Amino acid sequence: MRYMKARTHFFDAYDPGAILEPADHDAGTFTHTKVMFTVGPACQDVESLMKILQAGATSARIDLTWGPVDFHEKSLENLQVAMKNSRRLCAIVLDTLGREVFVKRPFKIGEDGWPYHGHPISIKAKQTITLTTKDVPFTDTVFPLNYSKFPEVVEPGDSLYVSRYLTTGAESGALYLKVLQVTDTDVVCEAQTPSELDGLLTVFHMERNQMGPVLSKQNTMAALQESDKEAIRRLSKKFDIDFIALSYARDRDDVIEARKFLEEAGMHSTRLIAKVETKYTLTKFKGILSEADAIMISRGNLGTDCPVDKMALIQKNLISSCNLVGKPVLVTRLVDTMVSTPRPTRAEATDVANAVLDGADGFLLGAETLRGLYAVETIHTVLTISRQAETMFDHRHHFDYLMQEAASAQAASDKASIHQSKSASSISSATSFADLNSALYSMTSFNVDPMGPTATGTSTPNLLNLASTGALGSPYLSKLESIASSAVRAADKINASLLVVYTHSGQTAQLVAKYRPSMPIMTLVVPSLKTDKLGWKLEGRGIARQCMISRGLMPMLAAPGPSTENALADAVAVGASKGLVKPGDMVVVVQRVHEDFVLKIVAVDDLDQPTNLGGSGGGAKGWLS
Repeated sequence: MRYMKARTHFFDAYDPGAILEPADHDAGTFTHTKVMFTVGPACQDVESLMKILQAGATSARIDLTWGPVDFHEKSLENLQVAMKNSRRLCAIVLDTLGREVFVKRPFKIGEDGWPYHGHPISIKAKQTITLTTKDVPFTDTVFPLNYSKFPEVVEPGDSLYVSRYLTTGAESGALYLKVLQVTDTDVVCEAQTPSELDGLLTVFHMERNQMGPVLSKQNTMAALQESDKEAIRRLSKKFDIDFIALSYARDRDDVIEARKFLEEAGMHSTRLIAKVETKYTLTKFKGILSEADAIMISRGNLGTDCPVDKMALIQKNLISSCNLVGKPVLVTRLVDTMVSTPRPTRAEATDVANAVLDGADGFLLGAETLRGLYAVETIHTVLTISRQAETMFDHRHHFDYLMQEAASAQAASDKASIHQSKSASSISSATSFADLNSALYSMTSFNVDPMGPTATGTSTPNLLNLASTGALGSPYLSKLESIASSAVRAADKINASLLVVYTHSGQTAQLVAKYRPSMPIMTLVVPSLKTDKLGWKLEGRGIARQCMISRGLMPMLAAPGPSTENALADAVAVGASKGLVKPGDMVVVVQRVHEDFVLKIVAVDDLDQPTNLGGSGGGAKGWLS
């Protein structure tokens, strides 16, 4: 088994006193790292949502796991108002219930529309708890479940983790159970820890063999529950849904089925974020990465299912794999203590910074904003830490690392052309999440289209086979990716202040972002006409929002018009208004002219300043910042 080597980051010999410079989000600063927040009772009102957007959040998660659809609909209505009032762009993400097992416990709907349970229940160590599929009332010792086949997947000796919905390590509401006996309807357990349980209670079946092959039987529930589908259909009729986060994605088939559902629901532009939550998912990660548009590392469940000493390595491997194929990757469970305190712990702050250095595109905040007391402060803190870490990120080493992997892929392609009889299946294996040592394993084995980060489905030809016939030349550096990497190299060489990328689909911008340039990537989304066979629709705003989870991207809408120069001048003017560029600075531009990609370097002083920012004449709508 070969393991991916962690990328080395080289740090300058800073004077400790010099490190303590302000990292405030003022003019002239730009945070590349993105933050997704969860909308809940603590932040559902318009005023709170405006403050969160102004603090720097770029995407909002609506979690269908819990809460009435009416509540979520109201949340999205308020979010639309908040976006308009704050003039901020925000992607909308619907997170699914999926294969979540939960306890059917009585609740009441509060005045704010959110469900609330009664008083917490106290569990003592060694106490007997029965999980049952029978339709019986909830008690302190009998927990009825929503999953009728739960007794079929557990065995005596297994460990179960019962916790509050969106649990945090800072709360006491978590219970470890050991299975003693299993019948057709009941799972009798012994409490291993004392606990105070409150709110919606979820049940997680921990892998019984953490250090070796997966032995636990897998949950047989569908990846998309009927409640998920009904909620998605209802909300998508009224709101533009940018992403679906697929909970407990098990393999590539789950992603394919979810995409099929979206197509049938008419949500052709909605993209899929696959959540990596179990050890079993790690063994199927290659297929999942191939099909999904983005990855979310759900560290809460994943950390429960895997050995704690392996989590840092798992995180680095998953992030590196996503970086190699240019797909956004988000990390969860960051600053748990900020649910109830205004300042994170030292360990949490360091954790956020290290994820940025690992190459994560962004973070997901859960309980911190859903029920936390300091939602705005949490977002500001995470972004401040991220911005400081970005100053230490070794951009050149990251670029060189990707180019070296490209060379490895090319060498593998050349070797494959000599040994055409060797199949891709004999080279790659989906049995180990860590077997991602080179671009051969990250591109060809993943069956990822070399033209971009968007999954293309099961019909994608195997890249290694195509490479062996000479159909691709290089399985990694396509024409588009060559332009993207060259743009980043040029921007670094001339010390450009800004990269400007014209895009119709977001693909070009995401490829540029893959190389993690040190300067912001102003993404000019050019609207395009799309048809669903029933009519035509001008698309562009959704693409701009979908760019809001990719590190370094700063999307804007370019008004349709014959002149791209006007749009460029407007974009640079917006950058100047934010303190990102100034007279004398250089800008690197990537655009498509007819069928050719063009890379050019322009001086800010050579651009005509627009008289009407965001107005007519092919300008850019700068309010989408």
